Amino acid sequence: MKIGIVCPYSYDAPGGVQYHVSDLATELIRRGHDVNVLAPVETAEVPDFVTAVSGSYSVKYNGSVAQLSLGPKAIRETRAWLDRGFDVVHIHEPLAPSISLIALANAKCPIVATFHTSMTRSRAMELAVPILRPLLDRIAGRIAVSNEARRTLVEHQGGDAVIIPNGVYREPLATAPDTPKWKGTDEAPVIFWLGRLDEPRKGLHVLAGAIGGVVAAHPNVRFLIGGRGDDTPVQQLVEKYPDNVEFVGDVKPEQRNSLYHGATAYVAPQTGGESFGIVLVEAMSAGTCVIASDIEAFRLVLNGGQLGYLFTSADSDDLAAVINHALDNPKERKQLAAIGHEASKMYDWGVVTDKILAVYSTVIGSASVEVENTDTLLDNVRQTLGLNGAKDGAKPAPSGDAVKEDGKRALGRKAAKSGKDKQ
Repeated sequence: MKIGIVCPYSYDAPGGVQYHVSDLATELIRRGHDVNVLAPVETAEVPDFVTAVSGSYSVKYNGSVAQLSLGPKAIRETRAWLDRGFDVVHIHEPLAPSISLIALANAKCPIVATFHTSMTRSRAMELAVPILRPLLDRIAGRIAVSNEARRTLVEHQGGDAVIIPNGVYREPLATAPDTPKWKGTDEAPVIFWLGRLDEPRKGLHVLAGAIGGVVAAHPNVRFLIGGRGDDTPVQQLVEKYPDNVEFVGDVKPEQRNSLYHGATAYVAPQTGGESFGIVLVEAMSAGTCVIASDIEAFRLVLNGGQLGYLFTSADSDDLAAVINHALDNPKERKQLAAIGHEASKMYDWGVVTDKILAVYSTVIGSASVEVENTDTLLDNVRQTLGLNGAKDGAKPAPSGDAVKEDGKRALGRKAAKSGKDKQ
């Protein structure tokens, strides 16, 4: 199968979507498929299967900063890439104002779209969706990475999606060699945190507020903090707790796996804006106990606390109490870690890729259905941006009627009168 994958976010500032796209492409290539990824790239070193689009810009979005690419050069390069003749094009975050939107407007083959974002309200999306509705109708198969991402899709854009979670490569995490200086023990436990240092929603400030209460009860505890961004808050913690806090920097994948595997517990104090919780699954895959805030996305991954500990979101005192409880009860903690490790099998890329390939096969098999090309305000937008695929005589991308997974959940375009009855 010849597969094109579109990533709207720049590889120069890698994040969850970029890792997801690269891992999926790697697994598909391993299985013998012809895969190419289109993504904004300026200076980063990327795999051979990535085609770079230049001219990215930074945009604040959903509590983070995203680097996107949208302009005349990006339009030309995206349309040239689409001319390679893919059997299916898989677009991530199709309405992101980047090359995803360009590909959605111009693809001439079946389109699969994956929705990653979780949000409660977006004025920009409320304004954009009615204008871009004809483009959404070009999507033949819709995937949401979580219940929260699906809820956002249903409430803000309409339609439904099959839920296929983010994937992880479990084996490197489960078998990672421990680094002696970072290895936690019952006598000297290690608490690990990893994330963007300067994004408040990642909750570093919540962890910082809990450290004192944990150190008071467990003087030998160590907190290992990793990530990129402004490290000023971390350096302040190191100065305040020189024997208990260590900054490990922006770790490479091998170091990350070792840190996960050797930690006594992994802490995820995010305060919101998370649609899934890939860091939880990575820690579970490493066989490490997870302590996470009780935001909806994390509650779902931890099955309401059956696969790890939950604490009240944004409450440092409660986080300290839960960490202390986990350290005081090693048998319970290790049992939760073992249960979580077993549950993480469902997120292995081998399992996840099988489900995504089933979507590809389904939309390719239903590719004879076309969407009516109705004149709307969108035509003016498309003319302005040069997104003239249908107007230039190009055949509109096929749209699948509702496709079923296990005979129950609609995969393709399915009308949703409201989001409430979908929850």
